[in-house]
Amino acid sequence: MTAPGRDPGLQPERTRLAWRRTTLSATVVALLAVRQALHSGASPGALVAVALSALSWLGFLLVAHRRVVELGAARPGPLAPPGALAAALCTGALAAFAAAMLF
Repeated sequence: MTAPGRDPGLQPERTRLAWRRTTLSATVVALLAVRQALHSGASPGALVAVALSALSWLGFLLVAHRRVVELGAARPGPLAPPGALAAALCTGALAAFAAAMLF
């Protein structure tokens, strides 16, 4: 008996779906940051944190969109190190700005 052939289309599809889920999670975090800032009195520090959170979210959205487009190719390549670094920095920045809004 021979093993069935690997379907190369499944892995990029799963990865594309994972990027979309992560983008949705980042969107929810950014929106919760805005809500928290507005309900806590919108101090200048909170507004700066919200603005920086929005920039981080936009950066992550750009990286994710580029990756999803690349995954649509017949033979997608690996994520480039600058893209991975940008995604990690945007995620870390969102977390840092969220923590800054709490204090």
